[in-house]
Amino acid sequence: MSTNGQSAAGVSVPDTKLAREATEVVRASTTDLVYHHSRRVFWFATLQGRNRDLSFDPELLYIGAMFHDLGLNEEFRGSGRRFEVDSADEARRFLQRHGVPEDSVRRVWTAIALHTTPGIPEFLEPEVALVTAGVEYDVLGIGYHDVSDADRAEIVAMHPRPGFKRDILEAFTEGIAPKPETTFGNVKADVLERFVPGYQRTNFVDVIQQSAWPE
Repeated sequence: MSTNGQSAAGVSVPDTKLAREATEVVRASTTDLVYHHSRRVFWFATLQGRNRDLSFDPELLYIGAMFHDLGLNEEFRGSGRRFEVDSADEARRFLQRHGVPEDSVRRVWTAIALHTTPGIPEFLEPEVALVTAGVEYDVLGIGYHDVSDADRAEIVAMHPRPGFKRDILEAFTEGIAPKPETTFGNVKADVLERFVPGYQRTNFVDVIQQSAWPE
């Protein structure tokens, strides 16, 4: 591991102005929990990309990983939008301010917006697939043994995860409980059902049966 906190497990953060500024923005605007999680997502996503022999843009992957949970911040809790979309919009604004080409902006936006929608990202561009892969690795443990014990330990030593399972679930709950309607059809309804007393998830069948259509 390097002394600058930018390299571990044979993976380095892109040494670019864009990546450095993204780090600064996220470090300043979110919690230690989300910052360290987002950095780990980049490392695990990169290692999974190598495992899958995917060709991807490390800078775009880094931006996607770093911004993917910013929508959990307090300022977005009244937005009425999915936190994933708020996160993606923040990344888009950041990239557009820096004159990043629209195709690249779209990739990052899509990667962030879909990172809690399983079964789709893996079939899209590598950056989209890998942001989800990194999130699934760090949060859900999917593919846990795809990364060596030594590499995993090196990454976690740099970005520790004490009490992570408990704390990330608490962060999810705080971020989305004020807008429970945004969990319809995605995995975050599970969080509210478990941790918010009285929450009742919207049922897709009820929506169909109770619609204005007579038949």
